[in-house]
Amino acid sequence: MSKNLIQKYNIAGPRYTSYPTVPFWDELGIAYDIWTASVKRSFQESNAEEGISIYIHLPFCENLCTFCGCHKRITKQHGVEQPYVDTLLKEWQLYCDLFDEKPRIKELHLGGGTPTFFSPENLARLINGIMATAEKCDDYEFSFEAHPNNTTKAHLQTLYDLGFRRNSFGVQDYDEQVQQTINRIQPFEKVKAATDLSREIGYTSISHDLVFGLPHQTKDSIINTINLTKSLKPDRIAFYSYAHVPWIKGVGQRGYDENDLPTADEKRVLYESGKQLLGELGYVEIGMDHFALPTDSLYQAMENKSLHRNFMGYTAGTTQLMIGLGMSSISDSWYSFAQNNKTVEEYTEIVNQGRIPIFRGHDLNAEDLVIRRHILNIMCHFETSWESPEMQFPELSECLERLQEMEQDGLVHLTETGLSLPEHARPFVRNICMAFDLRLIRNQPKTRIFSMTI
Repeated sequence: MSKNLIQKYNIAGPRYTSYPTVPFWDELGIAYDIWTASVKRSFQESNAEEGISIYIHLPFCENLCTFCGCHKRITKQHGVEQPYVDTLLKEWQLYCDLFDEKPRIKELHLGGGTPTFFSPENLARLINGIMATAEKCDDYEFSFEAHPNNTTKAHLQTLYDLGFRRNSFGVQDYDEQVQQTINRIQPFEKVKAATDLSREIGYTSISHDLVFGLPHQTKDSIINTINLTKSLKPDRIAFYSYAHVPWIKGVGQRGYDENDLPTADEKRVLYESGKQLLGELGYVEIGMDHFALPTDSLYQAMENKSLHRNFMGYTAGTTQLMIGLGMSSISDSWYSFAQNNKTVEEYTEIVNQGRIPIFRGHDLNAEDLVIRRHILNIMCHFETSWESPEMQFPELSECLERLQEMEQDGLVHLTETGLSLPEHARPFVRNICMAFDLRLIRNQPKTRIFSMTI
């Protein structure tokens, strides 16, 4: 990539796990009855044909990783597990009470926090409790995030027996100085043991999360990390750009100085070096930050244009309804978004009152739904079209005007009825989406609320 183009387009912007993005949701939120009506509508439209997705947020971690931007609760007291599982199952029942038939689950993902903070027995109680009132789709996919340091054979075997076939291990970087700075001490041997054991048990898709732009990270450390990763050959690799947002994430990301971070030029080299090595190893860039081997379902979803993106990230299958369970989880009915309360205490209190614990959300209007489709197309397929009338909107010509300079820079190809991104322009995908983001354009934030795009 051109250094000049990086400097020109490396601006603060959304990651587009939704549209509208969370900072531009309706300030008044979403009324409880509107949210529940939206869930019912989406369930009735989609459950029989495609099923639903469930994201379960398990927020507990024993230690604070200072680079992390997730909603978590740091504790070494494992007595929190059982009451939290109880609350999750109560919340799930509140949703089941809205449904007029048994839900069919196509995707289920355990995120965190650290899902493997929970004992295998409590994880089994959680999943069995969910499945007691649901059934699996024929093409279901169950997945979970795991910390290699505390993932045991019992964790892997228990979840495998429950139907999980995909897992994701947080690696970040193998350099000792980097690990010490971000408080994530994790030897290669731990990752290798967890990966090898997953394969022995029968997991068919294993992912490793790598991060570039971390404090004290160098080109040599990135190369070393990917070379070590090469020996394990995970099916997927998420190669994330570190988002330094201490004004949002507080004490954790203030544990080191910005001078400890790579400069913009150094970060560009980290990305380019990593991407080149991943390509040489046979990984294909299937979406922003994500790479997969051609044998993996995520690559195949990209090829057949069924790749989807939501608050779980990129997924190989599309469902109209995604239910988020747990503190801070976000649900998506396609027509509306709703987020749960962000503290364990508030979340638990409201569920115990017999109410779905949402505290904010957004009901999409007709314009939102069209823009959302365009942004999803760009993020998942690196192209979109406005040939059909239902994909057109009044400000379309203005959006295309904003893309003209990017077209001159070779980052987007425009026709009368659509656009596409050349392969070398994929790192700029967020910038392309921003040209369609009418809510961002109309309400430019006065303070920095997003990470840098590249």
